[in-house]
Amino acid sequence: MALNGLKVVEFAGLAPAPFAGLILAHHGASVIRIDRPSSPSTNDALCEGKRSIVLDTKNPAGLAIAKRLIAEADVLIDTFRPGVLERLGLGPEVFHHDEGKKGLNDKLIYARIAGFPREGPYASMAGHDINYIALSGILSMLPGTSEKPSFPLNLLGDFAGGGLLCATGILLALIERGKSGRGQVVNADVVSGTRYVSSFPLLNTHNGSPYFSEPRGCNGLDGGAPFYDVYTCADGKWMSLGCLEPQFFATFIDRFNAALQINGRKTQWTPTRAKQFTKDDWPKLRKYIEDGFKTLPRDYWADVFHDSDACAVPVLTPAEAASIDPTGSPRPAPHPRLSRTPASASSPHVGSSATAILEPGTHNEAVLIELGLSAEERGTLVQAGALGEEARDKWKAKAKL
Repeated sequence: MALNGLKVVEFAGLAPAPFAGLILAHHGASVIRIDRPSSPSTNDALCEGKRSIVLDTKNPAGLAIAKRLIAEADVLIDTFRPGVLERLGLGPEVFHHDEGKKGLNDKLIYARIAGFPREGPYASMAGHDINYIALSGILSMLPGTSEKPSFPLNLLGDFAGGGLLCATGILLALIERGKSGRGQVVNADVVSGTRYVSSFPLLNTHNGSPYFSEPRGCNGLDGGAPFYDVYTCADGKWMSLGCLEPQFFATFIDRFNAALQINGRKTQWTPTRAKQFTKDDWPKLRKYIEDGFKTLPRDYWADVFHDSDACAVPVLTPAEAASIDPTGSPRPAPHPRLSRTPASASSPHVGSSATAILEPGTHNEAVLIELGLSAEERGTLVQAGALGEEARDKWKAKAKL
């Protein structure tokens, strides 16, 4: 695989950072997740291909092991708010060379992912995806009701603008390291990343743009156009419609009209191909399409438009989508597919079910052995509380037997 031999240390977190680590793990990187002691399962489903060690970084012995892992790694993924790792003594200045001062690992790609920009009035505040996309400018443009926009789960910020761009930055830094031999800091934040992946709509808000120059809900791609929307069918399921181009709209409306006629649907007004861009007719066209879709179930409509250029396909449930995935797995497959060095289809550490979870500390022993620690040294660490109080209590109970 493309990243075989790459060592990654990822501090446990939620959403963006685990996804960045998952991308690396899927392509062969050895990803070790550092979990906090005595913490419940993270319920992190983005753990395929990773291993976990529990370390108490507030304990000197635990901190020393964390520092040693990072000193031997190619990549660190910092999931904390700005300044947390620096206060622990694990900031980039500890590992990178600087003005004659030799660091512990100058080849380290030190990737930091924050929610808000690291500098500015929101830097120290808590937040989640909905807050980050709110500040990016794009939430104000998304479809919704006339009163307010809707948010697309936590996909746009956490995963597109956050984890995916963080992974991209890591890969760019690795490519540059191949030239210079040096690592560097990759600074990613979800607000800025969301703005970047939203470049197309944000750059098309100016007057005269054919895409987003009108108020929200009045443009072709934000739910304003009746030929670019989601429609409810007779069984309560949905069809997606995206026939923007005239030739695609022509295919859709011809098939749609024919299906309604075959099923005995009579209307006072029947739209023609020429009505697509007549905005005065859009309300009437939308109602015609809405009422039409509601007369028949989703799968009937899917068959009507299948194998055509109508740009009309069914909205599938997660289970339905998995059933037609080439892998047949409920877990989304790594993408894109590389021809010579494809990503791993399954994990050597975590099961392939959709709900597989990596329990904290599962690989404590294996990771410490790889660091070269003897059985005696590992026992000393446990006694010192480096792996947390729970591990120390278990060791004491075992020692009494």
